[in-house]
Formats: sequence, structure tokens, C-alpha cells
Amino acid sequence: MRVPLSWLREYVDLPATETGRDVQAKLVSAGLEVERVEQLGADLKGPLVVGQVLTIEELEGFKKPIRFCTVDVGTANGTGEPQEIVCGARNFAVGDKVVVVLPGAVLPGNFAIAARKTYGKTSHGMICSGDELGMGDDGSGGIIVLPPEHEVGTDAVELLELVDEVLDIAVTPDRGYALSMRGVAREAATAYGLPLRDPALLDVPGPNAFGYPVQVSDPQGCDRFTARTVTGLSPEARSPIWLRRRLQKAGMRPISLAVDITNYVMLELGQPLHAYDRSRVQGTIGVRRAEPGEKLTTLDGTKRTLDAEDLVITDDRGPIGLAGVMGGANTEIDDTEGTTTEVVVEAAHFDPISIARTARRHKLASEASKRFERGVDPEATSAAAQRTVDLLVLLAGGTADGGVTEVIAPSAPHTISIPANHPDKVAGVDYGRETVVRRLQQVGCDVYGQDELIVTVPSWRPDLTDPNDLAEEVIRLEGYENLPSTLPKPPAGLGLTDRQRLHRRVGRALAGAGYVEALNYPFIGEHVFDQLGLAADDPKRKVVKLVNPLSDEEPALRTTLLPGLLQALRRNDGRGSHDLALFETGLVFHPQDELRVAVRLPVDRRPTDEEIASLTDALPVQPRHAAVVLAGAREQAGWWGKGRPADWADAVEAARALAHEAGTELLVRQGQYGPWHPGRCAELAVVVDGAERVIGYAGELHPRVLKALGLPARSCAMELNLDVLEQASAGLPKGPHVSTFPVATQDVALVVSADVPAADVEAALREGAGELLESIRLFDVYEGEQLGEGRKSLAYALRFRADDRTLTVDEASAARDAAVALAGERAGAVLRS
Repeated sequence: MRVPLSWLREYVDLPATETGRDVQAKLVSAGLEVERVEQLGADLKGPLVVGQVLTIEELEGFKKPIRFCTVDVGTANGTGEPQEIVCGARNFAVGDKVVVVLPGAVLPGNFAIAARKTYGKTSHGMICSGDELGMGDDGSGGIIVLPPEHEVGTDAVELLELVDEVLDIAVTPDRGYALSMRGVAREAATAYGLPLRDPALLDVPGPNAFGYPVQVSDPQGCDRFTARTVTGLSPEARSPIWLRRRLQKAGMRPISLAVDITNYVMLELGQPLHAYDRSRVQGTIGVRRAEPGEKLTTLDGTKRTLDAEDLVITDDRGPIGLAGVMGGANTEIDDTEGTTTEVVVEAAHFDPISIARTARRHKLASEASKRFERGVDPEATSAAAQRTVDLLVLLAGGTADGGVTEVIAPSAPHTISIPANHPDKVAGVDYGRETVVRRLQQVGCDVYGQDELIVTVPSWRPDLTDPNDLAEEVIRLEGYENLPSTLPKPPAGLGLTDRQRLHRRVGRALAGAGYVEALNYPFIGEHVFDQLGLAADDPKRKVVKLVNPLSDEEPALRTTLLPGLLQALRRNDGRGSHDLALFETGLVFHPQDELRVAVRLPVDRRPTDEEIASLTDALPVQPRHAAVVLAGAREQAGWWGKGRPADWADAVEAARALAHEAGTELLVRQGQYGPWHPGRCAELAVVVDGAERVIGYAGELHPRVLKALGLPARSCAMELNLDVLEQASAGLPKGPHVSTFPVATQDVALVVSADVPAADVEAALREGAGELLESIRLFDVYEGEQLGEGRKSLAYALRFRADDRTLTVDEASAARDAAVALAGERAGAVLRS
């Protein structure tokens, strides 16, 4: 919201010595985010005067049209003689009043003006456009042509209000009232302790039976609708300079008188309005929900297909406007044709949620929707309509029709019960009852009671809903800077939990293995499950949906980390980084079997254990997962060797590294699931309380998934459940024991059926070898004609060692033979000759 200081002074008698910086400091202290103060005309230096064009000579022989003009500037040039000026603009004629800058002046941007020879003539100054004076776009696209009543030689700096200060306020979603001069003026009046001249305090006639007919079919979507009619408007009437300049300073472009007035009143009172050409409205104006498939062409020229949840304004033909967002083109006031002489003014109050969703659904953010979705004063509709009618009568020579239409859905004022010392408890400051009552009354509340206050919230503050909101108002007006600064005193002896320690170790282990952490938003669209090839009944398809998502395309919380990581992989690959290894650890979200409503926790005391447990029970199930994705080269080529590409084994090895950090054994076997290639997918499991639990999968992604997501060929991934891995953990991993006795190594090559998993053979060898086995490693897999069809050879290196002696050859051989025997019994393995 851009607030010109000169306009603000109309409602609050600020001290004459107060600058924009001073007002900024006061408003910031009151809780408004005033981002900057723009100094308009700070580098402008006259003379800048009103002139009248006397003659125009068209200069020939140049690439573009050039005109040599003489302009009467009165005595501003010191001689009274006509000023000779060369100008290329063509939107003015002989007799027009224009703005002339004379030699010696300086325009915005430190542009000094002097007499200079150009196009064979000497130009003594310039005829100015709005852009050259720093006024912004005035809609004319050329030279400023002034109304004829302004006298020649008048100071144009004062006439055009070129020198001013503008406060640029970033309005937060809970302070919609600050999107108006009225709301900011109230804050300024409170900050300075001065009275407010409320522009909404107008004499408004009551409703009668002679107003324009209105039918509201959805009172929940529209609880107030005021309609007023003005006739006899002059089609030639144009917005006066003061009106256009205030709109420009506030960041809006002047368009036409009727539209400028509705925009002006919206900026002044915060109530969006719309003016219809009465001759183009057919029958009763209605408010209802759109019918599926209905069409509407809005004022921006776009034909839109309406949704059943859209609130629309209608006449007998159908929709004529998207309520609270934008009007329709079929009832637009078109001043270019000069045919609009009667207008119907609409001032209504719409449901904020409905307007916000409509604006987002149609990607159509407007000044009106921005205010409605933040909360508009419903009591201001009549005053805004009256203010609009008064300005149309004053500036366009119209006549206010006696008919007044008001449709109001019954509603009671919102009241809040609050202990008088509640703000004291929240802030830790002894304000006292008098201060609390005074500050709430300054906000606009009616306050009754002694120890227990009954507070009636003003209509322009829909964000005040509970005692804590009222406490915040007292605290901010008393000054956040006055709150004491006290550090919390945590009890001794608390450190990281086992879960937190494992999370940190996992991150360090993956980073040490060459992976780069990539943090992603936890939001997904359900279409990604089809791209990942998940079955229709897969539990991951059951998602928690957000009521108010950041994007309609991603309305759900993730149930897997892969979509975000794979998107990061694709984005980096598309930008030239082809050798990638990314990881992420984070929460995934699964809905509860039964929906529970969360309790609202208190802020004046520590919540009880029961309250915290109740809140936790209402949350989705949120296990922590870890995932990695790989593409391109895992080992770079160079003078040291050829390097190698990342493959499924790297994804499995990442899972083993995490199991090592958890101090548990990871069971790896062939699997098949969703996005992974069925022949290159490993199922990951651990033993928890004596039972195996699958915690994830690793391997190469399916080609169909790579194509659907636009990923590099042979991309690999791994994802597992860290919380279940922690449950299987034996605690902190122990450092290796260094023995003083030598190791005995025995190699065995076993021939088994091709469909026997190597993990089963390894488990049998490990169990059969007994306590003397220190480690086992698969170092070769062979399949060939020598073994026969359907057979494979697995070669293992077995390391034996005793803690108290040097093993003999016979002891090591006996342990090896026992291991081979059990492998033969369990997996049908035979020694390869």
C-alpha cells in the first residue's frame, strides 16, 4: 500500500515538521511494515509552468514528425514573449494548455534543461509528458494536456503536486484494514495520540423500495450488497488533476472518471467498488455461485470458464462479473465512446475465503481481491457507495437517484471475553487494566467489565478472534521495544535424542561418501504417483491434503522423498551438471486412520502432558526417511583410470552405510517395487523385536519412470525409513577391535542355482563359520558354459581370527568346511572345482 503523506494529512493533523521518515518510524513502532519512504520531486527544480500553445509549425525532412511551437508562458520567462520549443509529440493542438519547463530547470534524474539547437531550430525548454516529470503512466501516453481553466504562468510544480513523500507499506495478511488510507490514518492517529477524521462518517440515506433491484441467492458468500444509481453524467467529464495525481502516487493508473472515482474510494475507505453502465445491465442484479461450464469475459479481455465454487454477479443474461475479483466486459463503462450517462454503483461484502480461492483458481489477482481476501469492513459498504455517488455528482455533473438498495444478512457483532490481566501474562509486563482498556478502545473496540473484560471487536478488524489477538494489540501499541529481554533457562542434562544423533550421523556419512544434500519442499501433486509407477492400492497414494496449499498443483504432503530429489536431479542435469549424487533426510506424512481435531494450546502457561499428547495424536504419522539419487559418473575418469558410471550397487551401498551408522545389520535381497527396475531392485529389511521389517528399496530406476520424469538414463535411487532403522539399532556403533594376532584367509567358490540370492548363501556361510569368522566378502560372480545353464559361481573371501591365539591351518580349514557344509544344506551350494 502506497500512502502519500499529503493525503494522510487530510485525516490526521500531523505536526507540520514531521517528515515521511518520522511517520515511518512511528508506524513501524506500531507494527506496520513500512519498507521505504519515496521522495517525489526531491531533485526537481523549476521554473515549471503552465503554458498555452500559440502556433505549431510542422518541420519536414526528418525521419520522424517534428513540430516547432510557440508557447505563451506569461511572465515566467522574464520577458513575456512566446517561448520557442521543438517537440516531437502530437497529442496536443493550438490553444491547448500544457506544462512547460524553462531553461535553468532540472527534471527528475538530474536532467538539466538549457536552450539548445536541434532540427535546425533553437528550443528554449520542453513541453513535458508525465514520465518526464516522474508522474508515472497517466494513461495519455504523451504530453500532459491540462484543463483550459488553468491560467498561463501558474506554477505547475504545485498544480501537479509533484513534491511529496510516499510511504510504501508491506501489508501482512492479517492487517487488511491497512490497505486503505482510513486504516493507515487510524494507526497514525493512535501513534501520535491525535484525533482521526474518519472519512467513512457520512450521512447515508436508508434503504427504500425504489433502488435498483438486487437478488442475493448466496448470503454466506455475500452478506451485504449496496446498490446506488447516478444519472445525467456528462460524457465529457474527466478526472481532475488532484484525483489523477493521488491515484498515481498510490500506484494506480488513471483510466476514466467513473473508474477513477471507484478506485479512489477503494484506496480511501478500503472497500472495493464496481460501477456498471446502467444501459448495458439487463434486469435484476444477482449474486450466486456459478454453474459449471458458464463463461465470462472479464475486463482484461480473457474469456474464462467458471467453476461451481466461483461467486458471480449476474443479470438476466447470466454472469456480468466475477464477484470481488473483476467485472465483466459486457457491462464495462467505455468513456472512449462517450455514451455512459447512467451508472449503477455496487458496494458489497464477500466471503474472504471464496474470493481468495477464485482469484487463485483463475490466476487473477486484483486490487479488489487483495482486499477482500484479507478482510474488508462490512459496515463500510453504504458509506463507500455514498462517497462514490457524491464524487460522481460533484465531478461529472450527475444526479443521485433517490433509490437505495441494501441487502443485509443478519449477523451479530463479535465479542471476546478476556481477563484484564491477560496481556500482562502474555508479555510479562504489568500494563494494568486502564492501559489495556485504553489501547483496545484506540483499536476501535468497545470494552466493558472490570476483572473480566467483554470486548466487542470493530467491524474493520476481522483478524481479532480470541484473547491472544487482543493481547497482541495492547503489546504492539505499547511498543515491542519496551518489552524486557529475558533469556530462557533450560534445565541441565538434556542433550540430543538418539533419533537426532542418528540423523546427524546419517547426514555426515552420506556427505562423506560424496553426496550433496538437497532440501526440497514437502509438497507434491498426486499425479507424481502415476509417474513413479505406483500401484493403485499403494499406501503411498494416501496423502494428507492441505486446506490452503501454496500451489493448487501441489496440494498434498509428500509420502516419499523421491519426487523432490528426482526433480532436483532433473533440474541440475538440465543445467549442465550431469554427474550427480544427491541426498535428503526429512519427514514424510501419512494420514491417521481416524481424523482427529487438534486442540488449541494455551500461551500463558506450559501445556499439560495430556494437551501435548492430544495435539500429537491429531497430527499425521510423520516418520523420518533418508533417500539418495545418482546419475552420471560415480568415479571420474582421469590419469588414474577410466572411472565408472553410477549403478544400482552404489544405491545399495548408500543403504549399507546408513545401517552401519545405526549399528545394525541390513538384510539386502532381490525385490520389486514401484519406480525401480524389476531386475535391478534390492529390498532392504532389518530385524526388529525378532521380526523382519522392510524399510525401503534401492537400485536402478525403471526406464518408464525415467521417461515420465525426464531423467538421465540409468539413474539410481534409494529410500529407507530411518525411524525403523533406529528401532533395529543396537545403539552407537562400536569402534573396530584391533587384534594382535594374525588373520587367516580362506577363499571359497560355490556353485549354486542362478535363482538363489547371494545374501542367502552369505548368511549360511556366516552362521556355519561360527565365532572365528571376522568378515566375509563376495568378490566374484561368474556365469558361463562351464557351469551349465541356470548355474552361477559365487566366490567369497573368509577372514578368520581368534582374540586369544594364532589360529592353526586346521582350525581355519575346519571353520571353512563347516561354513561350506551349511551353505550346501541351506542353499544347495557345492564347491567349484
